[in-house]
Amino acid sequence: MYSALGLITVVVLLFVYFSSTFPKTDKPLDVKVEATPERLARGKYLVSHVAVCIDCHSTRDYSKFSGPLINGTEGKGGEAFNKENIGLPGSIYARNITPAGIGHWTDGELIRAITCGVNKDGESLFPLMPYMSYNGLTKEDLFSIVAYIRSLKPIENKVPEKTLDFPMNLIEKTIPVKSFSMENQVSRSNPLEYGKYLVQIAGCSDCHTPQEKGKPIMDKQFAGGMEFYTPEFTLRSANITPDMASGIGSWSKEFFIQKFKSMESDSAKNVSVSPTSFNTAMPWTMYAGMSTEDLGMIYDFLRTIKPVSNVVNKFSPKNK
Repeated sequence: MYSALGLITVVVLLFVYFSSTFPKTDKPLDVKVEATPERLARGKYLVSHVAVCIDCHSTRDYSKFSGPLINGTEGKGGEAFNKENIGLPGSIYARNITPAGIGHWTDGELIRAITCGVNKDGESLFPLMPYMSYNGLTKEDLFSIVAYIRSLKPIENKVPEKTLDFPMNLIEKTIPVKSFSMENQVSRSNPLEYGKYLVQIAGCSDCHTPQEKGKPIMDKQFAGGMEFYTPEFTLRSANITPDMASGIGSWSKEFFIQKFKSMESDSAKNVSVSPTSFNTAMPWTMYAGMSTEDLGMIYDFLRTIKPVSNVVNKFSPKNK
């Protein structure tokens, strides 16, 4: 009896210690972001077309090709990510990032959440939120994102709390990044470095690298095959390595850029598809708003990564 009681006591103490120790991140920065016209414009560009925060934190219409945003839902959150759609060990819900959801957060708390993965209350965020990629943001780009998010139309939308299976509920607490460096720098005068930066903050690797037991298979980085599920079909990300046969090695820069820009028009955002017709999780209509210069630098960087042979069946209807 006493040994069992002692074991329970030890387990409880370890749990209390673990919960009070993790996540190990710095306190929020004591900063106030000034919302200049330049930052608001840059922030809108990044949030809508590069870092695409507006993707997960809004509602997409999958009755149309590529699931374009439903107007009026920008930033409201509520999108569910779980075992059924991407095989997660639990259920995660995109938070409401309009002022109705984060209006009581300080700028420092927003910065810590975006770049380190810890919320206002010091709780860890599931790394589906790509804070490890956003940790590489430059100070000015980050400040621009914060300024623009603050300007979104407030939308009242109560989002469910996440639930995680054991032991992921404990593992998650160890993942957040300790700090964000205000010294991060990248120059547009170096196309390859800037292309690498854009690829990082756009989260290209996150979706285009297949996973095994929740961990990316780095030997297949950018080689596609990550799966997304709906009741009607399974989607898989494309191979974007420069492999000639199964990747984009045969694509010219002009073709690559046009592939994105062809999805920029209003008509391209309104192509209806049936539940069993070919579709994609790739938010083409959002990334299409990137400048041709930025898309060109992304192409230049992707040409430098290791070609990986990986043939991907990008769409599988469930009735077949």
